Amino acid sequence: MALIKKVNGVEPRIGRNVFIAENASIIGDVTIGDDCTIWYNAVLRGDVNPIVIGDRVNIQDGAVLHTLYKKSVVRIGNDVSIGHNAIVHGASIEDKCLIGMGATLLDNVIVRTGCIVAANALVLANTELEPNSVYAGIPARKVKEVTEDQRTDIIERTARDYIMYSTWIEE
Repeated sequence: MALIKKVNGVEPRIGRNVFIAENASIIGDVTIGDDCTIWYNAVLRGDVNPIVIGDRVNIQDGAVLHTLYKKSVVRIGNDVSIGHNAIVHGASIEDKCLIGMGATLLDNVIVRTGCIVAANALVLANTELEPNSVYAGIPARKVKEVTEDQRTDIIERTARDYIMYSTWIEE
């Protein structure tokens, strides 16, 4: 069973039809929307500030979501994928985005709707990404616009597929 803990009297709030892997950790002021999947070894630590996650979001294996005390929060829109081992630290991610494997988003980053952040990219604190854009590198820079194929075949498909994958897990 997943580690779900109350902090300072605040208990995580979990929506309907949410898959949470048995070794995921959800701590404190965390709100998870409907039809989300929280995968193995993911850590959502809302101990110092809130983490708010929309609907149809997948937080993949080893991802870490946390904030900076009294200075940042994590906000994630709908239909978002957070890749394996990604770090989202006090960043806001709007709808229909994909954060690649091993990417790091630092405090007060804003990822606008339709963005792809490439694997292992580092988005520096206080950066605002342009909507419908692909960012890559260290530090992350805009490399191109998101194409319609990328929007449907990568961003939207990944969000749908992770809901399906969760139904394959046997008790």
